[in-house]
Amino acid sequence: MKYAIVFSSQTGNTKQLAEAVSSVLPQADLCFFGSPSQEALQAERLFIGFWTDKGRCNQEITDFLKTLKGKEVFLFGTAGFGGSQVQKRLGASNTVIGTYMCQGKMPQSVRERYVKMKNSPLPIPNVDKMIENFDTAVSHPDETDLQKLKYAVAQCIKR
Repeated sequence: MKYAIVFSSQTGNTKQLAEAVSSVLPQADLCFFGSPSQEALQAERLFIGFWTDKGRCNQEITDFLKTLKGKEVFLFGTAGFGGSQVQKRLGASNTVIGTYMCQGKMPQSVRERYVKMKNSPLPIPNVDKMIENFDTAVSHPDETDLQKLKYAVAQCIKR
C-alpha cells in the first residue's frame, strides 16, 4: 500500500516526529514526504503531522485535511500543552487508523510573554503553571516520545 507522510512544522518538532514515522515504514512504499501537496493525495494511507496553535491544528494542515476523500489517516502532532480536535477536520469518507500527540518545545518568545503576564499589574491566574509547562516542554519531543510514536505507527500497520 502506498503511503505519504505529510506534515507542517514551525519549530522542527513535528518534522522530528515525521522522520520517526518514516523510520518505521517500508521506504519502497513511500510516495511522498513533506509539506501538504496534491502529490500526497496519490497515497491510500496518509500519516499527517501538525503543530497546535492555540489548542487547534495549524491552518495549513486543517486546509489539507479538508481535501482528503476515502483515505486511511494516521494523525500525529505536537502541542506546547492542551490538545487538538483534529479528527473533526476530516471528512466522513476517511478512516482514522491511529493518533499520537506529544508535548513539543515552544519558541522562547512564548515564555517571555508569560513572564510579562506574570509581572503585569493584573497577573493572569495560573501563569506560574504556564511558565512551568513551558520549561517542561523544552526537552520535547524526546526519545521516549519518539519511541511511543514509532510503536503506535507499528501497531496501526499490523492491522
